[in-house]
Amino acid sequence: MSIVSKLRSPVKPMVESRAILGSTGNRFKVTKTEMTKKPQQNPRVTKSPATEKPDSNFSASTDDTSSSSSSSERSSVKTTNSGKITPSKRNGVTKLNNVVVSVAAVEDINPKIPGPVKRCHWITPNSDPIYVLFHDEEWGVPVRDDKKLFELLVFSQALAEFSWPSILHKRDDFRKLFEEFDPSAIAQFTEKRLMALRVNGCLILSEQKLRAIVENAKSVLKVKQEFGSFSNYCWRFVNHKPLRNGYRYGRQVPVKSPKAEYISKDMMQRGFRCVGPTVIYSFLQASGIVNDHLTACYRYQECNIASEKEPKSPKTETKLVLHSPLLV
Repeated sequence: MSIVSKLRSPVKPMVESRAILGSTGNRFKVTKTEMTKKPQQNPRVTKSPATEKPDSNFSASTDDTSSSSSSSERSSVKTTNSGKITPSKRNGVTKLNNVVVSVAAVEDINPKIPGPVKRCHWITPNSDPIYVLFHDEEWGVPVRDDKKLFELLVFSQALAEFSWPSILHKRDDFRKLFEEFDPSAIAQFTEKRLMALRVNGCLILSEQKLRAIVENAKSVLKVKQEFGSFSNYCWRFVNHKPLRNGYRYGRQVPVKSPKAEYISKDMMQRGFRCVGPTVIYSFLQASGIVNDHLTACYRYQECNIASEKEPKSPKTETKLVLHSPLLV
């Protein structure tokens, strides 16, 4: 054995400490030797041996790297004047590390956008705008004016020949030809005047419907003499309060009802023409005597509120008492 080999001290192999699973869960107990270990270098960054610092300056270098890394993390998130946080992107990856975002900041990033207004199912995105406007502002709103009620009665009769959008597009022509739906003026129309009710050379309605409108105007004048107004006559059938059916689905909405059949029969006995149960039910819906907006439609509650705010006149109560035997 040589002298050099005797002088060499035996090299003890370093035993790497391992993590111990303690009673506090997945937390590791780290020994002092691991705390003094040199952190692993980033594999993407290579240093030459000449540029490496000695071990004595190791603690200072770690402080520098930790401070630089924290500053880089802080700089990676930009805060605007409005309080919005804009994450930075590196290599296509969005980083938002070690940042506590307040609730107000989250609301600014994701504001609450109200959804579309819910209407009755027969109003679709492809519906005519004038029809949508009629649904949103008129259909189902309680009407107490005699001329307006007579206008809606005529429109309900015209539904046998036209659709609601077509009628609404011709509303100005209807009002001009029918003297703003004044029953006293329409009752004086002659046969020659009826044949002159044309739009672009064509009769605005069939001859049967035109003659029925004149006869109905005369019947309205008789009703006004008996009940004071055409409005009192119409509303007395529902005790002067709109009926709220509260249908949930469109398939539940009927085309006629027992109430409409009763009103239709009473009107025919008074000389009205072309006032079948289907026509009368459409008239009740349009005039707000019946609220047939679906419950999911935003207009259902608005029409209910509008009917509750209507003032009750003493004359209405008097007429109700005098003609109560006709109620159903």
